[in-house]
Amino acid sequence: MIVIGSLALSLAILVPLSGALVRFRAHYNPKGLQLDSEGGVQPHTGPVISSFFSMLKRVHRIEGWQGLYKGLMPSLLSTLVITIFLMIFLSDSNLRHGTYSAPDAGGVGILVYSMFAMLVSLPQVIITNRAITTPHKLPYLNPIYSLRVLLTPTERRRPWILYLTPGLLAAKVAHIAYIVLGLRSIRQLLVPLLANAGMPRIEEISTVKLVIFFVIALSSTTILTPLEVISIRLSIQRNHAAPEFNSISQEEEGDANEVTEYAGVEEDVIGLRTEREPYVGLIDCGKRIIEEEGWGALYRAWWLTSLGSLSGAFS
Repeated sequence: MIVIGSLALSLAILVPLSGALVRFRAHYNPKGLQLDSEGGVQPHTGPVISSFFSMLKRVHRIEGWQGLYKGLMPSLLSTLVITIFLMIFLSDSNLRHGTYSAPDAGGVGILVYSMFAMLVSLPQVIITNRAITTPHKLPYLNPIYSLRVLLTPTERRRPWILYLTPGLLAAKVAHIAYIVLGLRSIRQLLVPLLANAGMPRIEEISTVKLVIFFVIALSSTTILTPLEVISIRLSIQRNHAAPEFNSISQEEEGDANEVTEYAGVEEDVIGLRTEREPYVGLIDCGKRIIEEEGWGALYRAWWLTSLGSLSGAFS
């Protein structure tokens, strides 16, 4: 009962916050002029959302509490599966799993565990991010209907294609490798006592080395935040049949046969980039974000990444 209660409390707090973060980083806000269907120049007219808390307020204003809890069901299912797995296969003192932390199992063990967990959870991450960012209203207890809204006909016929989403695996692997091989190796070199259970005494740690590690962990935000933004952008980019002409429009027509209700009455919470000019990889996604939206788009809510990076580095 205690475990169930703590899970319920954590989901009640974290789902709205993580949902707002995903929407804030997924929001497409080009800085330049765009061309209309006739080739004329027109300014971008989508919403301008400048901060994480502005996004949180906007979600509540447009979609209400139900909008804040978009993505609850896939998050609940994945949390239950991970918790049961950790309780069965790991000791009580080793129950750690998260974006910036993993159970202690040595360098190679942590890397293997993190990669395996990422591969297993990747479809859930894609579905959760799409459930959060879709303008459609999704029922909590009708997964078949929700999957028809979130996945293209191609993805439903060949679900393994989710692993082939351009650049997504590369972004996830780079994020894990930097944390496990980079930050953890530096911690082991500078302040190895932080890796031990319990809090070490101040006199046992070199203040200079601790400060150096703190600065390195904080500076990691410049690398990790763009990877997280790019991962979200790539995860919500749907995979269509083929790159041939009009294959996307054909799939859109197929999806349109089923009427869906919109969550926002008068407007969408965020703007989404057109699927007719998709990102083709990790590097391409980063370049296009910079060209179309500016450097700031790659560092949205960077302070949340800093908090996560520091908490993981010192845990």
